[in-house]
Amino acid sequence: MSRVLRLNPVACAGHGACAELLPELISLDEWGYPLLAPGPVPAGLARRARRAVAACPALALAMADSPPSADSEKTQSQDRAGPSAGPARLGT
Repeated sequence: MSRVLRLNPVACAGHGACAELLPELISLDEWGYPLLAPGPVPAGLARRARRAVAACPALALAMADSPPSADSEKTQSQDRAGPSAGPARLGT
């Protein structure tokens, strides 16, 4: 499962440390608040992303598991259900 950056905008104080440590994924708006790039954190940037999270003085930045897409959820639930899921046919 991939990881994504999450920001708590209420807790963020706009220090900008995250953008300095991870400019590939975090930019700052005109007021100095972070704007996160959409999508998962690339494997090559995961270490720097964890460093940016740890450096946030307001604890407003976090890394979380990205939610699975609707298509993968459907496939996983069908795989778990197996071939016996569904009504049984009697008398055929």
